[in-house]
Amino acid sequence: MKQVDIAVLLVYLLGVVALGSWFVRSSRTTERFMAAGRSLPGWAVGLSIFGTYLSSNTFIGVPGKAYAANWNVFVFSLAIPIVAVIAVRFFVPFYRRSGEISAYHHLEKRFGLWARTLAVTCYLLTQVARTGSILLGMAYGLNALLEWPVAVIIVVTGASVTLYTLLGGIEAVIWTDVAQSIILIIGAVLVALMLVLGMPEGPGQIFAVAAANPGGNKFSLGSFGASLTETTFWVVFVYGVVMNLNNFGIDQSFVQRYHTARSDREAARSVWLGALLYLPISAVFLFIGTSLFAYYQSQPDMLAEIRANVAADDLAQEGVSRDSPGYRAKLAEAAADLEPNEIGDKVLPHFIVSRLPPGMAGLVIAAIFAAAMSSIDTSLNSSATIVLADVYKRYFRPLAGERESMLVLYLATLLFGALGTGLAVALIGVSSVLDAWWLLSGIFVAGMLGVFLLGLMSRRATNAGAAIGAVCGVLVTAWVVFLIMVPESWGWPESPLHEFLIPVVGTATIIVVGLLASRFLASGRS
Repeated sequence: MKQVDIAVLLVYLLGVVALGSWFVRSSRTTERFMAAGRSLPGWAVGLSIFGTYLSSNTFIGVPGKAYAANWNVFVFSLAIPIVAVIAVRFFVPFYRRSGEISAYHHLEKRFGLWARTLAVTCYLLTQVARTGSILLGMAYGLNALLEWPVAVIIVVTGASVTLYTLLGGIEAVIWTDVAQSIILIIGAVLVALMLVLGMPEGPGQIFAVAAANPGGNKFSLGSFGASLTETTFWVVFVYGVVMNLNNFGIDQSFVQRYHTARSDREAARSVWLGALLYLPISAVFLFIGTSLFAYYQSQPDMLAEIRANVAADDLAQEGVSRDSPGYRAKLAEAAADLEPNEIGDKVLPHFIVSRLPPGMAGLVIAAIFAAAMSSIDTSLNSSATIVLADVYKRYFRPLAGERESMLVLYLATLLFGALGTGLAVALIGVSSVLDAWWLLSGIFVAGMLGVFLLGLMSRRATNAGAAIGAVCGVLVTAWVVFLIMVPESWGWPESPLHEFLIPVVGTATIIVVGLLASRFLASGRS
């Protein structure tokens, strides 16, 4: 990076840390640390919700998916406004009336302690997975620009976000998210404009190359067929509905934001702003990926350079030294064998470092930082809140005072920062960051959402029926995951479902079995 790019990046990093730390004085009580005094405007909370959606997984992973395939992942975004209607109508009023900062407190009243414990466990595991995948996606982008080891970037970034989240609480999280959301939108739009203006034969070349792609139109939303083993339009749409029901309905990161808004109306506005803003911006990122495909197809020398870089990294991970006999031949062979999905996450970083003018590269990489930070800080604060409200005060010290509670919040923030950072380091080498996150999150979501929807949909669902449904849901989820991940050499049959359907099947199993078991047990007693 040139000096001006480094200056832009440093100004951003110092500014964010300073802004987050500014709220240290106003976050010294548990109410301020977890709910910001319930006094924030809806537009700020909405930008924070948007920033949580738009992580570095989006900034790096979504263009990478569009480069390697098409606009199939945009179907996930199409489900968000539909779920937003449900959230504004049911979820926001429900949680605002309860007054409980925890999204899982009501589950104990509805089904018993086991339900609350299951949801808390699934949520905390999800947040560790989320933090790890976000840090990894961000590190891939920065590695191309800073030339630091990916592990070093992960550790430095994880420590920085943990620091200002610990100091400023949820108020620091939301106001830094506001600034970061603006920066990442600017960064995305600048990259898209540079690609459009940089096409050798003009902007129309993007659409011509996309339409002529041998693998199908790059703007396609995917097949509308009935297959359950492929990412068809319907598979991704159902996955999007289920995952966004989880986000708006029982994800502590969202529920906690509902409580920070100063009124019910402001809370509803925050949902609409976050949902409707994400839709066009996610399309911008997909357009970036398609444009990158067209750009590099018209620049074969640059595409060969990316392939060589990725192949060299792969050989290094395999322990093949640059000085070993026949290295050039091995490099050429490895580069030729790479599939588009294996280089998708590397194309945008290459474009940033090689084609953006001085200053703009620093701004865009600051946007990648912003995308990562605006999601990680949320995960850390909400995880700490859950540890205090649903673990420490529920199991150990129900009457813990302010000083003791704040200590728990601080220690929990540090703990989950360390766990997420450690997972990111462990995931180094995963071919697609977005795929890794979707698989990990899908595994944990079913348990939370299934029990929540069962209680919301039926007053007749009983404690015992819900418990039976939850056990069956966990078993079904585990079986599907096993069939997906088992090595072919074991000779097991292939999974009849795509991994996106893991949370769908798990959630549906809990609801259906829970309802049937409740009815059966009730009829048995009568």
